[in-house]
Amino acid sequence: MRTFDTFVAIDWSGAKGARHKGIAVALCHGGGSDAAPALVVPPGGFWSRTAVLDWLLARRDESMLVGFDFSFSAPFVTRGAHLPGEVDTPDARALWRYVDAMSDDADLGAASFLEARRGRHFYLGAADGAKRDFLHWRACEVAGDGTTKPSTVYDAIGAAQVAKASFAGMRLLHRLQERVPVWPFDRIPSHGALVVEIYTAIAARAAGMRKGRSKIREAGALDAALAQIGSATHRPLERYDDHATDAILTSAWLRARATDAALWHPAGLTPEIAATEGWTFGVR
Repeated sequence: MRTFDTFVAIDWSGAKGARHKGIAVALCHGGGSDAAPALVVPPGGFWSRTAVLDWLLARRDESMLVGFDFSFSAPFVTRGAHLPGEVDTPDARALWRYVDAMSDDADLGAASFLEARRGRHFYLGAADGAKRDFLHWRACEVAGDGTTKPSTVYDAIGAAQVAKASFAGMRLLHRLQERVPVWPFDRIPSHGALVVEIYTAIAARAAGMRKGRSKIREAGALDAALAQIGSATHRPLERYDDHATDAILTSAWLRARATDAALWHPAGLTPEIAATEGWTFGVR
């Protein structure tokens, strides 16, 4: 198995604008260390999506495993298209390219991409019809018992929605091509950085937190969760919010699980799914 020196988890945001309270970057080191991850201080007080991209590209030659908390693609296998009836995107890279070309939002945003397609591909409210008609999931988002993740990339309303963040993230992924490999679309490199999709709730479950109660907002709960996955206590934060604690806990979880071969070779990950939909690291 490939080993990494550094583990990074990024809690992402699809919000409009150019500075985002919802983005947090946490980093911890491997090599036998159990030190808790620390937050990376953003330039100017808050991260922009472009600043995250620049930060990663500046460190692309470092041995880093970098997890982003957004969906790297849209469902494809069950319907044969990412955006049925609109465009032929035969793989995820083509989708990233299309989203980027069709979005002119500030700071790699993609809200206008969704808004221009509301009622056709995306659900943004009751005026778009029945919400159930927009609910389609990727293979990795459907569990063995038939249950699904709370939201899909076509559902763009509500607290659980992941659509805006995911399509904004696809614009970032488009800019990483040929510069930083992205699993499972690219081969795992022998050196340098590698990007994977993460779902912070997986780290929360591994830390013993119950489904539906995975958000941490105080120091003691964060240390208790870190201890469950073999990490030392964290350095106190100025402010405890979901974004910071999700990134810290998931960075430690990446360090703990990066050598688990089963997570790199999940049973359901076929070549077609790897090319068109991708996979969430941690889903077996």
